[in-house]
Amino acid sequence: ISFMDPQIIESIELNDWLLTPPGEYMMAWEQKQFDKTVANIFGYHALQLGMPAIDALGANRMPHKWTARVLSNEDVDENLEPMKESLFATSSNINSSKINTSNCTNPNYINTNNSSPIVADRVAIVLDSRALPFPDQCLDLIVLPHTLEMSADPHSTLREVERVLVPEGRVVISGLNPVSLWGFHQKRVNTYCRLGLRSHFLPQRGEFIGYWRLRDWLKLLSFEVEGGQFGGYRPALKTDVWLNRCAWMDKAGDRWWPIFGSFYFLVAVKKVRGMKMLGAVWKRPKARGRAVASGVNSSTLKQK
Repeated sequence: ISFMDPQIIESIELNDWLLTPPGEYMMAWEQKQFDKTVANIFGYHALQLGMPAIDALGANRMPHKWTARVLSNEDVDENLEPMKESLFATSSNINSSKINTSNCTNPNYINTNNSSPIVADRVAIVLDSRALPFPDQCLDLIVLPHTLEMSADPHSTLREVERVLVPEGRVVISGLNPVSLWGFHQKRVNTYCRLGLRSHFLPQRGEFIGYWRLRDWLKLLSFEVEGGQFGGYRPALKTDVWLNRCAWMDKAGDRWWPIFGSFYFLVAVKKVRGMKMLGAVWKRPKARGRAVASGVNSSTLKQK
């Protein structure tokens, strides 16, 4: 096992912003969406890729679940070899324990006897999202809470997700919507921020990906979007008092301008061409037996 300093991983700016009233408002909405969605997704192996502040797999009932901390853009060496043969872990969270992946085919996986490998702050592995250390078609569910926004190459991250998912496996994605009240506010104050007159409302690291743009990316990778949801219609306010006063805008926005929510949530399923999912053997319809049919020949007609 290779150990890394936990201070060089993830986006510190994003983690700090999540502790602010707008960040807590966003996390509360996303936590409800994750709990409601992943509870009914079944399989054996599930992975949360990034943002361990949200327990996105808490309501899921799969036997093997891991939370991965993602290397930030500045921490990933552009000449780094693909890390597909080893797992990076922090000693404070794993304590030399091993991850049980009995259904996976890679012999380099690390096993554990613990019933739940997610300990402490739920971080089990540290990795580069552009080179996932998992074999092809190994995971049943992958959750990406704002992972694509903080990835050095979101296209490569999505391709890796498609590679490691089993056919009919699902990916759940959340992100900040640039076409929203928060997005418009962020663009408007950029000029003042450059002059030092105001501070940014949203984190500056990463690129915010639009909802419809993300759907196009998924379609190119043979994903089929099962559903999407927008949330966060309150203005760009920095205090709990003013955010609570505008709570009525959530119901109004969900009804009158749903696509302008400040954050979005979608679920997509991996489709494989030429493959047809068959039901259980005992549920297949029985073949009908041949029935005896009566007929009339020429000799019978002559006798009459």
